[in-house]
Amino acid sequence: MHIHIVIHEEFEAPGAYLDWVIMKGYSVSMTKLYEYNTLPTSAEHIDLLVVLGGPQDPITTVEECPHFNAQLEKELILKCFRANKAIIGVCLGAQLIGEALCSAFSHSPEKEIGVWPIHLTEDGKNNPKFKHFGDTLDVGHWHNDMPGLTPNASVIAASAGCPRQIIEYTPLVYGFQCHLEFTPEVIELLIANDLDNIEGNSHRPYVQSVAELRNNDYKVMNKALFTFLDCLVEEIMVDSDRQFLRSI
Repeated sequence: MHIHIVIHEEFEAPGAYLDWVIMKGYSVSMTKLYEYNTLPTSAEHIDLLVVLGGPQDPITTVEECPHFNAQLEKELILKCFRANKAIIGVCLGAQLIGEALCSAFSHSPEKEIGVWPIHLTEDGKNNPKFKHFGDTLDVGHWHNDMPGLTPNASVIAASAGCPRQIIEYTPLVYGFQCHLEFTPEVIELLIANDLDNIEGNSHRPYVQSVAELRNNDYKVMNKALFTFLDCLVEEIMVDSDRQFLRSI
């Protein structure tokens, strides 16, 4: 199992995604765009593509951010999609998946920073990859946008501040507006980079203080992410078997 992770900024680190890869002993490669790494040109050696978040949005131009090229990322997502590879987008990554599949991102009703509950929809409660979430789960947030919905997409979870927290585009493709990968180390990186944003929005109902951010327990959401990822790997293996049987 080979996982490729696209990282937009050093402070938007893979956190629990990388912890899971190491724990499982899977192979991993990374494109660190902030270091001007080049994106893969093929989906051939990728089993799971993870596209992380960032302060950009899908309409940020290369002129505005020289190391971010939304079009190239959408092309990679489409290559993986057409090759029937698994894809997870987180925050900006989720929005890029929607855009790649011809569904525009939009602004979320509320800015969310911190740990707040998401609520599973009926589709979410009936989805075996998310049954361990329960009806609600406290997860990380750091956003004010949300991904678009394709005609066949299912909203798995929503929150009081955002109606599109987790989206299933296909059984192999998921958009997470929320951040189950947060760890105390990632939170410190985000605080250091985004302190003005935190303090400037302290009056908003879903923005936690620095002290609250540091006091959150991120282990439960990480464990929920690990179980989801294990379920997704099972789906990858089943799909691989189906493709093999069709080929013989």
